[in-house]
Parts: sequence; C-alpha cells; structure tokens
Amino acid sequence: MPFSIVRNDIARVNADVLVNAANERLAAGGGVCGAIFAGAGASKMTAACAQIGRCPTGSAVVTPGFDLPCRWVIHAVGPIWRGGSHGERELLRSCYRSVFAEVARLGAASVAFPLISAGIFGYPVREALDVARAEASAFLDDHPDMEVTLVVFTRDVVAQGVALLGELREYVDDAYVDNSPHLYDRSAELRELCVPDAWPLAAEPPAAPAPIAGDLVPPDELAERLAHLDASFSEALLALIDERGLTDAQVYRRANLSRQLFSKIRSKPDYRPSKPTAVALALALGLTLPQTQELLAHAGLTLSRSSKFDVIVEFYLARGVHDVMTVNEALFAFDQPLLGSQ
Repeated sequence: MPFSIVRNDIARVNADVLVNAANERLAAGGGVCGAIFAGAGASKMTAACAQIGRCPTGSAVVTPGFDLPCRWVIHAVGPIWRGGSHGERELLRSCYRSVFAEVARLGAASVAFPLISAGIFGYPVREALDVARAEASAFLDDHPDMEVTLVVFTRDVVAQGVALLGELREYVDDAYVDNSPHLYDRSAELRELCVPDAWPLAAEPPAAPAPIAGDLVPPDELAERLAHLDASFSEALLALIDERGLTDAQVYRRANLSRQLFSKIRSKPDYRPSKPTAVALALALGLTLPQTQELLAHAGLTLSRSSKFDVIVEFYLARGVHDVMTVNEALFAFDQPLLGSQ
C-alpha cells in the first residue's frame, strides 16, 4: 500500500528512511527527536549532527540511521506555531518537500515520517495533517511505487483531523454499531418461524426452502447456470475503467494500490480481492453507494451494517467523499483496516 498510517514508536519502524522532527540546532530533544537519537545511539547521532551544524526551518538534512532499522535519517525542521500569520503553512510545506526531495535523491523505496510540528512546536493537528496529506499525495503522484507511512503515537492524533468526525461518530454509535438493532440475536425469531402455530392466521406458511443437495439439480440445469455466470470482479472493474475513460495508473494511484497489485488484478480474471482493496477501487472510480455494492457483489462481497469498517465506508460514500486518504484517516481513528491493504 503506497500510503499508510500506523501507530508506533517511529524508532521501531522498518523503512529505508525515517524522518526526525528536528530543531534548527539538530540537537537531541524529546518526543520523536529523543526516540530517534536514542534508537540510533545518542553519541553517534549527536556526532553526525554536529558535523552538519544547523538546519534552517523548512529544510532537511540527512545522516546515517546507525542502530535504527533504517539506512538513513532525514532531519526535518518544521515551523513553531505562532498563530498562523507568520508563514507557518508555507514553511511546513517546504519542510515536507525537502524531506521527499531527499528521499528521491537517496533512491529509497520507503519512508516513515511523524506529523511534523504537531508536537511541542504547537502546530494545530488538523492543519498539520492537511499539509502532510497533501504533500505525501503530491510525492506519490510522481513516485507511485514508493511506500510512504505516517507514524503516530496515538489514534487520537489522526482523529483530530478526520473530516466530519463528529457526524461520523454519531452515525456509527447511534445508527449501527455496538447496540445496533441489526446485531440482535435472531435465534428466537428463527425458532418461531419453525412452529406452524406461530404463523399469523392471515398469512401463508413460509415457502419450502430451495433444494440444497447437488444431486437434486439436474446436470443440464447446473451446466446452464455455470455457463451464464456474472462477470468476475476483474472483468467488471476493467469495464468500469473503460466506461469512465480512466487509465490504469489513475485508478490504482487514487485507490492507494501498488502497480504490482493492480497488474495482478488485471491479468487474473478470477482474482478475488479483499474488501479493503475492492472498496478502494470503487472510491477511485467515483462510484455511488449502490454502484459500489454492485461492484463488490462481483467479488462475493457486500457492505453490511454490522461492521464498523462497512459503516464508515458507507458514511463517506453516501456523502460523495471518494478520497481514499480521507476515508483511511477515519478508518484508522476507529482501529479498522485501511483501504488499499491486502
């Protein structure tokens, strides 16, 4: 998955590049910076940073990763929040662009970064997340095979930036999940249906169930059914892409899928995607909720109202939101699988 969000100590994340939320003096600090220095070996990282000297706000410099699970550390200096009228947004954008420029220069295949400036530098989380999302997305447009990961300590950090979060919480809590009427025990109802005396007087008794045993289906009828199967997920997907005049690259990038995975879907007519992958492709195609359900059906999948993942996806589809990053932030905040995952 090209872009993902994980909850972890960034010093424990495996990637070619780890990004440090640094200060201009490149000195050891607290939070992410302290974890990076400690993980690398404080004396070695201090010496490497001392050789560089300083780094101005909005810029980034590179050192080895030393004892960290990475090859390089990019030390990025974000702005201190001073109310928003001192060029903070442009400086933060410059900071991320400097990071991603170094990632490309190093020839790295993966990078993990924190939400820069959102800690002790006081940058509002929602605004910091907006900048991070936009710059990561722009970088991935030019480097679609790169693995880019936002690392946070708590889910609350991302939750603060989730679009429509208050309305979403109400939708999830009140409508469907935990105390949802769709989750009640139906065993008593089923037992009641099995007792003839329980049928309403004015109603017809329930129809007999369709035969299940394969021997009861005539061979010719079975062959006829098999000869007229619906299109596979792959066939339906490719037809939709052609219908909308999109390219493969446009679709898999919007869906937050790797080129390799999309090639597998295209080349295997019988490919059965996971639900996160199928939903990501539906969003990438700009499908409505009913259209999404129809596409999922080609993979033997559906969105139900007994799953937080499904309810969150339904919430955003019903409101015409098709941005995978936006939906993934909500899914992450509710501890659900991210779209585009395998």
